[in-house]
Amino acid sequence: MNVRRSAAVLAAATAIGAAAPAVAASPSPSPSVVIPSGLYGSTDPTYDGVWRQSLALLAQDTVGVKPAAKAVDWLTGQQCANGAFAAFRADASGACDARLMVDTNSTGAAVQALTALGGHDTETGKAVAWLKSVQNKDGGWGYNAGGASDTNSTSVVIGALTAVGEKPAEVLTDGQSPYDALLKLTLPCKGDDAGAFAYQPDGKGNLATNANEDATAAGVLGALGKGFVVKPGKTAEPAACADGGYPAPQQAAANGAAYLAKAVAKDGYVIAPLAGAPDQPDYGNTADAVVALAAQGGAAQAKKPLQWLEQNSADWAKKGGPAAYAQLVFAAHATGTDPRDFGGANLVTQLNATGPAPQTAAAEKSDDSGDSGNNVWYIIGVGLVAGIGVGFLISGRNKKQQP
Repeated sequence: MNVRRSAAVLAAATAIGAAAPAVAASPSPSPSVVIPSGLYGSTDPTYDGVWRQSLALLAQDTVGVKPAAKAVDWLTGQQCANGAFAAFRADASGACDARLMVDTNSTGAAVQALTALGGHDTETGKAVAWLKSVQNKDGGWGYNAGGASDTNSTSVVIGALTAVGEKPAEVLTDGQSPYDALLKLTLPCKGDDAGAFAYQPDGKGNLATNANEDATAAGVLGALGKGFVVKPGKTAEPAACADGGYPAPQQAAANGAAYLAKAVAKDGYVIAPLAGAPDQPDYGNTADAVVALAAQGGAAQAKKPLQWLEQNSADWAKKGGPAAYAQLVFAAHATGTDPRDFGGANLVTQLNATGPAPQTAAAEKSDDSGDSGNNVWYIIGVGLVAGIGVGFLISGRNKKQQP
């Protein structure tokens, strides 16, 4: 898939929506879809139900909140018998059939969430077995089984493998590991895209066409063997791009971090990839850049974009819903920032309020951010600006929507 979305998808997505899986989420709620009581978020889950649920549950676990049992049950109930997850199954009572489009992103995200929660070895074991069964010969993964490997999908699966205790370097197909696939998608240290990761080569085999912050943030975490939740790295010096022939994963991560640092150096945020439109912030990719920068080089390297998010992300998060709040929780955690006082907002309370009350909800303080006094943040009338933006695993992608 191309790094820049098709015109139609770009028009629908804009740059300010929340993270969503590689297949674009529905641009507006569908009145025909009933939102399950165990699901987080109030918008049509057709293209991002499992994704946003996984991120929400993982973020809750990261901050010490025990999710509602029915929220976890909803997620496990979405799994197919072969171990894979689709983006959403409205009726999970029946078996998955060949028409259902399962995917690596939903499956990898679910594995990371369920592993963190604990007690789901059977589900995660089946899911990882399925992921291994659809690994490409170059060592990577595409969004759908058999699709060409891309940086974002490969990195999500690396995070899943690491979560369950696997060593990605030892998960091989034809002698190729996931790291081999990622390294083939890195750019050399020259030009405007020095050190970046491309989502995929374009139709002519060029990487630079599809190099962007979205794929690079994912690629940095993947090259480091990390998932969505990271701790600050211990590197004392800012990342620098350094060519040394075929880079090792650690160097590729440093190169990518150098690219991201340059991208946020001026304004503190990643610019949205909207061709022909005035520059505007991409909140989701900025949050992902914070996580990647902190994972590679420590909290200090991510200070400027983190501060920008603390000052500017509140409205975006309200509109984006659970996945957006989860991204901000991950950014806070990666930098040692208190998610209960993120620019004056309690991200934990706000995330909890987008779905069924967690088991530890009573211990959470009410949000005192000064907004309306209502802790239930619904996605309001934003038309095509709904939560389908360009955060981690979406903004550079041009996947076909599921039927």
